[in-house]
Amino acid sequence: MTDKSASFVYVTYIRTTPEKVFEAITRPDLARRYWGHENVSADWQTGSGWQHVRADAARTVDLVGKVISSDPPNKLVISWANESQQDDPDQYSRVTFDIEPQDDMVKLTVTHDDLQPGSGMCNAVGKGWPLVLSSMKSFLETGRGFDL
Repeated sequence: MTDKSASFVYVTYIRTTPEKVFEAITRPDLARRYWGHENVSADWQTGSGWQHVRADAARTVDLVGKVISSDPPNKLVISWANESQQDDPDQYSRVTFDIEPQDDMVKLTVTHDDLQPGSGMCNAVGKGWPLVLSSMKSFLETGRGFDL
């Protein structure tokens, strides 16, 4: 049995609406503007597949998974694996986006769990999420994300 005890939790507050946060995660044209990737799914419904696609000419798929649960605009839970490891169930982790209104802001909590301690994915997640979510916050509040 694979040890999948590692997790990462990131909380940020964004001056926007829950609907706009959910759209920033799930609309390819918006994700491209702060992430440099598009999150693509046919409908973001439970059971649907999703892909994390580079927003470049090659349109390389880096990550894949399934929608575990979807409750727009409050919560989205997805499975997450490198495209090259998609056939190995032990390589999948889980990402939960909890989106809560807080006065004139949104509290966004991203929990990435079911990670293998010390794995490449675990190390990448610890570095990647703070940058991506800071870029999302900047994009939603100012219209400009970071160049990722």
